Amino acid sequence: MKHSFLGFAALVATSIAAPALAVPIASMDGEGLSIRATGGEVTATYQGSTASYRNHLFLNGDQFVFDNKSASVGDTVSLGSFDAGTELLFSIFVTNTNRDFFSGAAERNADGVAHARAENDWMEQGTLVSFEDLFNGAFDYNDLSFSLTNTVASDVAPVPVPAAAPLLAGAIGGMFALRRRRSKRS
Repeated sequence: MKHSFLGFAALVATSIAAPALAVPIASMDGEGLSIRATGGEVTATYQGSTASYRNHLFLNGDQFVFDNKSASVGDTVSLGSFDAGTELLFSIFVTNTNRDFFSGAAERNADGVAHARAENDWMEQGTLVSFEDLFNGAFDYNDLSFSLTNTVASDVAPVPVPAAAPLLAGAIGGMFALRRRRSKRS
């Protein structure tokens, strides 16, 4: 009798599901946004995952940031300092399927779909980024979530100012001065 009670208790204990931890997911209008630095040091904080697959998060293709199976919620990593407007390109490598998925424009991904969502002003001026790890997937964006400091998510690329712009302006000004001088002689 004692053994059957212990067996029954063990069965009940294993059948009761542990409460699921809530993983923050960026808002639905954030698919395909680029992540840009606002200037200064950028810090990433792991926010969680409900993925069954193992995902490695990278910055700019080679800087390892987090692994969704070994990181703990709240782990932080300094990503370095970046000038304002610099795009931070994040990617996840899904070890189970040997696939990479990228933040930003959908065209960066083999299935032509945005695999990252981003939300501005999440928890004290931070950007929340959430990834989907399935090719043509469920798109629930709960497979790896992290937040960033000193960043903004945007679909507008900053207009680059070429380094030669001052030279070009000087050359145009010189041409007008030369033209004015020639017209005075005539």
